[in-house]
Amino acid sequence: MSKLKQGDTAPNFEVLSDENRKVKLSDFRGQRVVLYFYPKDNTSGCTTQSCLFRDHFHDFQDKNTVILGVSPDGVDSHKNFRTKYGLPFHLLSDPEHVIAESFGVWAEKSMYGKKYMGIIRSHFVIDEEGKIIDAKYRISPKKSATFALERLD
Repeated sequence: MSKLKQGDTAPNFEVLSDENRKVKLSDFRGQRVVLYFYPKDNTSGCTTQSCLFRDHFHDFQDKNTVILGVSPDGVDSHKNFRTKYGLPFHLLSDPEHVIAESFGVWAEKSMYGKKYMGIIRSHFVIDEEGKIIDAKYRISPKKSATFALERLD
């Protein structure tokens, strides 16, 4: 797993959003972007992380920043998750974990002694030119939104 760091150019991608529309990272040039990765819709930690980004949405907007959540879940799952929790930002579907691999967040995990591949909860703050200004791997779901917001000051 190759980790990205501050100063690296964020890898571009094109995937479907919860609205079944193609989204590219390069679509957001001129704005800052927080790209956060979470393992699965409707699980406790992922719901906490997403809802905290929701709760701080206007703070991010005030800083000319777009929020995008990414998980391997499909478009329909994302649509339902977004509606259920009133998330005012888009969720991106990465079932082939192309984005996750390019950002270094697809890795071996372990639960109850069983090893498997999955998303490492992370976030990236990307500037207007596409450069990473903050990369946090293995971030707490309760701290992700706050830490990302602090990096925008």
